[in-house]
Amino acid sequence: MVSDHKQVLDELAWRGLLHQYTEGLGESLASGPTTAYCGFDPSAPSLHVGSLVPVMGLVHLQRAGHRPIALVGAGTGMIGDPSGKRTERLLMTPEMVEANAAGIHHQLERFLDFTGPTAARMRNNADWLLPLTAIGFMRDVGKHFTVNYMMQKESVKARLDEGISYTEFSYMLLQAYDYLELHRREGCTLQVGGSDQWGNITAGMELIRKVVGAETHALTYPLVTSASGAKFGKTEAGAVWLDAELTSPYKFFQFWINVDDRDVGRFLRFFTLLPRRTIEQLDGETAGQPERRAAQQALAQEVTARVHGEAAARVAAEVSALLFGKGDPKALSLEALQALADEVPFARISFDGAGIDVLELFASAKLVASKGAARRLLEQGGLYVNGDRLSAADQTLGRERLLPGGHLLLRKGARDYALVRVD
Repeated sequence: MVSDHKQVLDELAWRGLLHQYTEGLGESLASGPTTAYCGFDPSAPSLHVGSLVPVMGLVHLQRAGHRPIALVGAGTGMIGDPSGKRTERLLMTPEMVEANAAGIHHQLERFLDFTGPTAARMRNNADWLLPLTAIGFMRDVGKHFTVNYMMQKESVKARLDEGISYTEFSYMLLQAYDYLELHRREGCTLQVGGSDQWGNITAGMELIRKVVGAETHALTYPLVTSASGAKFGKTEAGAVWLDAELTSPYKFFQFWINVDDRDVGRFLRFFTLLPRRTIEQLDGETAGQPERRAAQQALAQEVTARVHGEAAARVAAEVSALLFGKGDPKALSLEALQALADEVPFARISFDGAGIDVLELFASAKLVASKGAARRLLEQGGLYVNGDRLSAADQTLGRERLLPGGHLLLRKGARDYALVRVD
């Protein structure tokens, strides 16, 4: 826990999480608990790993004694923020937005403490935006902004050549109104977000100043990029989601294990709460013994446990160690075997009491094209069951070979795995 309210800026700075902030923010934070909010776009049913920077920003603020608000933009989500976008977003139905907002709410509960003196709060801007009338909005909000002011904002300027609809052009004012409403309802005096949100946030500060005459603040985090030039949070399979149904805990764990040595130190600072001394020790291990990937292991363990829980992180580590670290299949837990069934080819066969035919076993798992191909590999010593190399004499297997849950882990060659459940 950061002991001094102001020290959170120092904490964010050494972690590389400060991009811009308004003059006087440090003094405002030092004066006592500050209520800060960050908005989350419910355009998808889950947050993705790119969302973790602003989430961790709220975590650090709460640990420093400040009160975080996570604003789910079910109202603005029906339009879509043009920031960082080159084309118009597809509009979503209210039902789609509400369902996505519910999933995001659940995910944020993994990070923020909703109890105690600095309890986090969830708010939904649909509560005040949907009842708003067009005439009321133009009279009470639009009159405070000139078109020239709005045209100078980067989110608008970047879209002028391609074209921007009035709908997305007005998004800035809706977000500004969010800040005003949270200032009125919650005493919020700080809005945080990605660096592409600076224009929208400062528009909210301007609206609050003009309407109620109060001083408020802005803080933005850097947008995450990788040293290789690849877009952070993207894999060949697509985005890396926090929802286990969209990205399995194993694939989530593996994403962090595969982080480039050039990025792992930064990502430990961004996405974990490990103390400075520990991270610097891991930096040293990366420099001196990169083959051990100790920093990546720590990163994967910390983030997966935070997002999916300790048990899921432990299972993901078991599966990862087996598939990439040559772990012992006989030591796998039932939970790890069940998780493995989603990651490698899986088949079910029946046990008739006379023993399991090895050739039929590998053919059923589709590790070989035919029983003839299985026989040739068996004679060459290229087939394994539960980590043990089979010999030409191993024609059948008995129940004593089964792993927990009646499983057999098959391997062809060095890296081709399949899992079979024997009923």
